[in-house]
Amino acid sequence: MKYGESASQGSKPKIVKRPAVRPASLGGRLAGVGDVKLIFFGSGPVAATSLRLLAPDFDFEAVITKPKPPRHRGDMPVLELARELKLPVYTAANKIELDELLGRHKFEAKAAILVDFGIIVSQKVIDYFPLGIVNSHFSILPQWRGADPITFAVLSGQKTTGVSLMLLVEKMDEGPLLAYAEHDMPDSITTPHLTDELIKISYALLRETLPKYLASQLQPLLQAVTKRKVSYSRKLKKEDGLIDWSKSARQLEREVRAYAGWPKSQAKIFGHDVIITKTRVAKDKNDGDLVLECGDGPDAKGSGL
Repeated sequence: MKYGESASQGSKPKIVKRPAVRPASLGGRLAGVGDVKLIFFGSGPVAATSLRLLAPDFDFEAVITKPKPPRHRGDMPVLELARELKLPVYTAANKIELDELLGRHKFEAKAAILVDFGIIVSQKVIDYFPLGIVNSHFSILPQWRGADPITFAVLSGQKTTGVSLMLLVEKMDEGPLLAYAEHDMPDSITTPHLTDELIKISYALLRETLPKYLASQLQPLLQAVTKRKVSYSRKLKKEDGLIDWSKSARQLEREVRAYAGWPKSQAKIFGHDVIITKTRVAKDKNDGDLVLECGDGPDAKGSGL
């Protein structure tokens, strides 16, 4: 199956494994996009990378992102990238400010793209755009709705995940789908590595799907079409990274991979505070230079790290 066989009028969106990621066209906008202007909503590093990939292909009238908080010393990746790309940029710190921003400004855009935004979007803002807001969500919905689908996919030990293009609705991640692409997860995958792969898939899927949607060639379908069960992720806390040795070795091995970016897996070993970056499940206490007993029990298969 070739990449690009996404939803069409009256048909189901296709599952696409390992879609080919083609480079952005540097010679002009994508065919079918024409003079359609878009708004980009995004705040975090995933949004910044996505915006950099999408900018050569789409006409962004403006970027809306979070402002830099007082005393914040870190980067504001989307804010800085928008200025680098010389795109008009507006900021909103929360849902109320976002409503006010869209109430004050008259944008021409008929649709918007939302990636890694971090602000709840009201129905008022959704209704501002005649063609809605297309959210690129990094799971196959309705699996792993919520704030951190990538980490929870790694934690679960599942074999596949992917990207869903969803029309935003007020209820969290419950909107209809324009397209989705499935991606295999090797047993050694970490959250940072998987994030990089899904960003590329998201870009390819948006690049292929959005022009068709803007040209009224796609019919949104209910999330049930993916046959995935409903599940929810949540925002991580620093405490999630604390190793609990009562858990099984297999679960802790997944946590180390899932928390590799943040909050990182932390433990006290031989009286020293350490950050664990890589582990494997040991067959027994002699299977390695340093094997630590876990909740499986000392004699069980896969009993230590």
